[in-house]
Amino acid sequence: MREAWSGGAGGVIKSVLASIHRWLGAAPITDPVDRRNAPFVQVLLLFFCVFVPLNKALYLWAVLSGRWYGRTALAFDAATDLLMCVAAGVAVWMIRRGRFRPAVSLFLGTALVAMVAIYAVVDVKNVSVEVFPMMVLALGGLVLGRRALWTIAALQVLGYLICLASNLLGFVPEKRPALVATGIIIATTGAYLLIAIIVDRTVTALREALAESIAKTERLEREMAERERAQQQLVHAQKMEVVGRVASGVAHDFDNVLNVVLGYAMRRERLADRGVPALVEAMGGVELAARRALAISRKLLSFGRQEVPKPVLFDAAQALRELQPMLRQLFEADIQVEVQAEAPAWVRMDRGQLELALMNMAANARDAMPDGGCFHLHVHLLDDVVELDVEDTGHGMSAQVQEHMFEPFYTTKPTGSGTGLGLAVVRDLVQAAGGTIAAHSVPGRGTSFHIRLPRAGDGAGVALMPVRAG
Repeated sequence: MREAWSGGAGGVIKSVLASIHRWLGAAPITDPVDRRNAPFVQVLLLFFCVFVPLNKALYLWAVLSGRWYGRTALAFDAATDLLMCVAAGVAVWMIRRGRFRPAVSLFLGTALVAMVAIYAVVDVKNVSVEVFPMMVLALGGLVLGRRALWTIAALQVLGYLICLASNLLGFVPEKRPALVATGIIIATTGAYLLIAIIVDRTVTALREALAESIAKTERLEREMAERERAQQQLVHAQKMEVVGRVASGVAHDFDNVLNVVLGYAMRRERLADRGVPALVEAMGGVELAARRALAISRKLLSFGRQEVPKPVLFDAAQALRELQPMLRQLFEADIQVEVQAEAPAWVRMDRGQLELALMNMAANARDAMPDGGCFHLHVHLLDDVVELDVEDTGHGMSAQVQEHMFEPFYTTKPTGSGTGLGLAVVRDLVQAAGGTIAAHSVPGRGTSFHIRLPRAGDGAGVALMPVRAG
């Protein structure tokens, strides 16, 4: 029972503290450093508003009970404390409205005026390095900088000098010997200035470290943006390289299409003699050939276009079947192309990047089979992943080549025949989609790549559009 109560009380306390933290951090402050300092400063000011009146009430109780004398000085002290409490409250109100630095300046200015004023009516023996002046000094240096730090230190020293003058001129009830009063002020001023120097060096080091951290963060952000732009340019360059390789195959395919159309045109008279059904059948053949050519050209144009990567949910098996005509253009007639796609195989990534990866690997497989062979592409489901197996019967790779095959600019091809970026781009695209890629190769017996991508459900709710030529 007790443990349950303790757990419930602990949860309530955590909830209350979390709510307070959210409230303190909700001030509309734009500067990141000031926004980070705002919660602490608000807590400090609110604590000041509570602690100072409570402390003064204890002193007043001591006066009224006859255990403390000097009511005139106490009244002056109470007035200055009330002024600082009001300034602290107004400062919190200003911070809640986004005016952080003016709020801190108001509170510190009021505190300094109050301290200098109170030094004019106190005995020099009561002057010492106290916590509150040190807090004002540190707060000004951390929040407002070195100029505020030394301005506060100068005003504090001015307050000590006023205290010394007030004692020497007899404005306080008990006049101290000049030598004693001067010695007290010199010792206190020296200690206070030493503290100011320590705070100055600490604040300077912190601000320099913060400025260096901000500069490093900005530099990293610029480098990341430049790297992203370079990656996009690299992907586009790889696309254009593949488009160039496909161009000859596309030209050959278009030549075949034109020959089909020309053949029907040359037989027009004989077809006319056979009647309308023959003409309709011939026009259907022309349309089919034209649609094939149009599909290849549209696919080539969309593939070569430079676009920002847009991950989408799509069926990898269907995408592979639609890519098959372009893949066929990469290979010579003595290379057999086999595509086996088990549908559905839903993944979430940029579809163009998957096509680019497969085209790059197909181009490498073509170069590995100069004397012909077989290129096999298989898409299937394996537990919660979609696996794409890319295999060829080419000359394979040695163990040394396999160690470096994913490194940028590493290539075993002759100069001018490759950039060494194909597999590096493939690896980056696969990893960006949350997948993995592995390779297995035996010299003289071909190479196989295994790409595993996270399976993205069953495609429920995704409308499958019919494949059209345009």
